[in-house]
Amino acid sequence: VTGGSSGIGKCIAIECYKQGAFITLIARDESKLLQTKKEIEKYSVNDKQVVLCISVDVSKDYEQVENVLKQAQEKLGPVDMLVNCAGTSVTGKFEDMEVNSFERLMAVNYLGSVYPSRAVITTMKERRMGRIVFVSSQAGQLGLFGYTAYSPTKFALRGLAEALQMEVKPYNIYVTVAYPPDTDTPGFAEESKTKPLETKLISETSSVCQAEQVARVIVKDAIQGNFNSSVGSDGYMLSILTSGMSPVTSITEGLQQVVCMGIFRIIGLFYLGSFDSIVRRCMMQREKSESTDKTE
Repeated sequence: VTGGSSGIGKCIAIECYKQGAFITLIARDESKLLQTKKEIEKYSVNDKQVVLCISVDVSKDYEQVENVLKQAQEKLGPVDMLVNCAGTSVTGKFEDMEVNSFERLMAVNYLGSVYPSRAVITTMKERRMGRIVFVSSQAGQLGLFGYTAYSPTKFALRGLAEALQMEVKPYNIYVTVAYPPDTDTPGFAEESKTKPLETKLISETSSVCQAEQVARVIVKDAIQGNFNSSVGSDGYMLSILTSGMSPVTSITEGLQQVVCMGIFRIIGLFYLGSFDSIVRRCMMQREKSESTDKTE
């Protein structure tokens, strides 16, 4: 589990550990990793289970990522499931964002998933088994005000997942893309400090989920080999609306998409209208405030 020292990544690791898995946690902060390791070990179901910690930045040096994953596989055996959960977010208006923020987010959120996946795929193919999970976001299904740096990196994971799934399906390897909503994590709390007003108001139209709930859904969908993983009714609707040419797990899933697409599009248009209204109101209030300041 990359990004496994906190948030959704940590909860996914706990969920897998409860099911008897051997866990490798990968993150940058070694002290947080060791603290998380102690937390996870409380949920062991047998004496043989191991939690291995590796401190590395998965977005910087592919050879380093490849080497540490090789070492992990030598200690714990081949990777049955890789969960790409390392990620970060920066919010703000497009013209206010530092250019290097776009570069950093693409490196962490996209390349930080490419490198670990590339490092394990050959062994998975040789074994004719494996699961690869990409943790995207609902902001990877629709672009929202304030997410011009973040959303594209999460959209990119969808394209990677679709292309990779077509390559590896004959080898009995299944790819899952998870689209969690706003989730109560340290990263979300940090992001909320700098959100533009428009982004906050749009976010408030849906509830905040708990990381444990999101983790349970992701692990279940990954084990079942589902391509899409969504949480709640909003998540289900978005997955139907954005299904496009994505693979389906069953005929039933495909039929649900066909039947529900039209009505969900109508509902989606109402949502988009309300979001546009929020943005317009904020702009008018800002202009009114600026005009008042100038006359004083």
